[in-house]
Amino acid sequence: MSSSFISLEQALLNLKELGDDSFDALVQEGRDAWNEALGRIEVEGGNLDQYRTFYSCLYRSLLFPRKFYEIDKTGQIVHYSPYNGEVLPGYMYTDTGFWDTFRCLFPLLNLMYPSVNKEIQEGLINAYKESGFFPEWASPGHRGCMVGNNSASVLVDAYLKGVKVEDVETLYKGLIYGTEHVHPEVSSTGRQGYDYYNRLGYVPYDVGINENAARTLEYAYDDWCIYRLAKELKRPKKEAELFAKRAMNYRNLFDPESKLMRGKNADGTFQSPFSPLKWGDAFTEGNSWHYSWSVFHDPQGLIDLMGGDEMFVMMMDSVFSVPPLYDDSYYGFPIHEIREMTVMNMGNYAHGNQPVQHLIYLYDYAKQPWKAQYWVRQVMDRMYTPTPDGYCGDEDNGQTSAWYVFSALGFYPVCPCTDQYAVGAPLFKKATLHFENGKTLVIDAPDNGIRNLYIESMKVNGQEYTKNYLTHSALQNGGSIEIVMGSEPNKARGISPEDAPYSFSKEVKD
Repeated sequence: MSSSFISLEQALLNLKELGDDSFDALVQEGRDAWNEALGRIEVEGGNLDQYRTFYSCLYRSLLFPRKFYEIDKTGQIVHYSPYNGEVLPGYMYTDTGFWDTFRCLFPLLNLMYPSVNKEIQEGLINAYKESGFFPEWASPGHRGCMVGNNSASVLVDAYLKGVKVEDVETLYKGLIYGTEHVHPEVSSTGRQGYDYYNRLGYVPYDVGINENAARTLEYAYDDWCIYRLAKELKRPKKEAELFAKRAMNYRNLFDPESKLMRGKNADGTFQSPFSPLKWGDAFTEGNSWHYSWSVFHDPQGLIDLMGGDEMFVMMMDSVFSVPPLYDDSYYGFPIHEIREMTVMNMGNYAHGNQPVQHLIYLYDYAKQPWKAQYWVRQVMDRMYTPTPDGYCGDEDNGQTSAWYVFSALGFYPVCPCTDQYAVGAPLFKKATLHFENGKTLVIDAPDNGIRNLYIESMKVNGQEYTKNYLTHSALQNGGSIEIVMGSEPNKARGISPEDAPYSFSKEVKD
C-alpha cells in the first residue's frame, strides 16, 4: 500500500517506487540506507552501551523533519501545500519545531548532511511564498506552539555555512517581514509583541503577552542572525546597524540585583515579585536560572553584565548547586520538564528541556574549559543510557539527541550563525567523520576513559591548539585532531582571551 497528500492517482504512482523487489529486498534496502546515513560518523573505543546510545541518538536526530514532497508522473518534485491547499512544484518538509532544533539539530545537518538540509531550506522558502511567513513550528502547516523567531537562525546558519538557497532575496525579505508582523491566526509564527519589542527593546511583562522575557531574549539572538546575513549580502549599512542594535536588547532584561534575566514592565520597572525558581510566566518551560544564559551570540557581553569571569563562573556553578526546587504556580502543577529536573537531581540544571542545554559550554567563554569537560561527561554518563528509561526528557524533534552526538564528538555549536563550535571533550577514543565533500576528519583520543575525561593537550593537523573552539571550515577540510586526555584538569590550557569563542560585543568594540 502507499499514500499521497496530493491524490489517489499520485498514491498509485508512489506505489511504483517500490518496484518489483521482494519484501526481504526492501528490508535490506532500508537497512543499507540507514547504515549509509549512520555510517557518516564512526566511533571506536567505547563500550557497547555507549555505542548503542550514540547511534540511537544519531538515528533520532535524523528522523525529523519529514519529507512532505512527492514525485509526479513527469518526474518533477511537487508538494501539497499545507499553507494554501494547492499542489505546487518544489520541496516541502514538515514536523519540526525551531524553538528546539535551531540549537544543534540543524547545525548537525549543516555539518554532516548538507544536501538534505538544502532541500529543507528550499522547502522553507516555499512555505514563506505560500503563507507569507517562515514556519516556527510546522505540523504540517503553521502550528501555535512555543515562542521565538528562530527560523532566522535555521535559515541564516545554513546559508553562511554554504547550504545556500537559490532565491536569497526572498529569504532576506521573509526574515525582515517576520520581524514586523505576527501571523493573524497563529501567534507563535512571526513575532508576537514585535511592536513593543521594536519600540521599547523588549516585550513587556504586563501587557498580556505570556513568556515575554523568553521572547525578548530569542528575538535579540534572531536579530543578530539577520544582522549577520545583512552583512554577508552587503545590504545597506543602516539595515545591518538596526539589527546589530536590537541584538543587544538582551541587556534590557538583566537584573543587576539577582544577576539574572527578569521580566520588565512597560514603564521600565522589573516584574515584582520575582522568583528565579518560577517556571513559565516570563519564560518558556523553564525559569530564570535556565533562560538567563540565552545570549548565544554574546556570552562576553553577559559576562561583563554579571561582573566578569569569576562572577559569571560562580553563577553558572550555582545552577548545579542550587537544589532542584521549583515554583509551578504558573502552571498549577509540575509539568513533566520539572519532574525530569528533580529526578535527574543535578541542581537546577534541567537538561531534559532545551533552553539550558548549551550552558555547560559557556565555561569556555569564561576561560575555564575544564568545567565544561567535567559537566559534559556527567550529563552524557548520567542522563543518556540505552534502556527504556534512559532518556532525560523530551526528544523534541532530534534536538536532545543531537546534543549527545555533538558532545560525544567533543564540540558543540553554542552559537549557530557563527562558524565556531565550543570545545568540550570527546567520549570515544576515536571518531571518524565522513563529510559529503569527500573529506574525512579523524578525532583521536587514545587515553580517553572513565577517569580520563579532561583535555591535557590538543593538536589540529599536527599543530598545537589551545583555543576553546573549532571552526566549521577547518572541520570540513578534514584532517586530524589529536587529543591527550587525563584524569586532572589542565588549568593552564585555554585561558587566554583569544582562546575564547566569538562574542558579538567583542566585534562591536573592534
